[in-house]
Amino acid sequence: MPPLRGGERETLRGFLDFHRATLAMKCEGLTDEELRRQSMPPSTLSLLGLVRHLAEVERTWFRDVINAEDVPLIWSDEGDRQVAYDATGATRSEAFAAWEAEVAHARRIEAAAPSLDVTGHSRLWGEVSLRLVMLHVIHEYARHNGHADFLREGIDGTVGF
Repeated sequence: MPPLRGGERETLRGFLDFHRATLAMKCEGLTDEELRRQSMPPSTLSLLGLVRHLAEVERTWFRDVINAEDVPLIWSDEGDRQVAYDATGATRSEAFAAWEAEVAHARRIEAAAPSLDVTGHSRLWGEVSLRLVMLHVIHEYARHNGHADFLREGIDGTVGF
């Protein structure tokens, strides 16, 4: 659980890690086939697709925007962010290895930043603070963890966090 009385940075970090752990928990104990199982047509959303997408989210916002690294997307040479959602041939090991590596990079970048006021450049929004990036990534996880709840329930009936 995130700290209940922490400072701003500690609270943001805690909520981000809480949501990261929630996504991992929603995928625990499932086979690659179950992780690739898509929701109801026409959606192709799957748990493994969410893991892949959130690896791209971590990579983009922390490495590209805040750290100004010139890194391509993980699953698309053409810069198509939607490719990550297609987990048709994906495996747990490759998706989680990429996601865990990006989370580790993000944690290092955030920890090294002297304050939440550090800024980076987003192609979409212009100059943004680390504070905004952390809030935005928390929002991404929160929204997609809601999807993960329904996906997991549809696979084996498991609900809750």
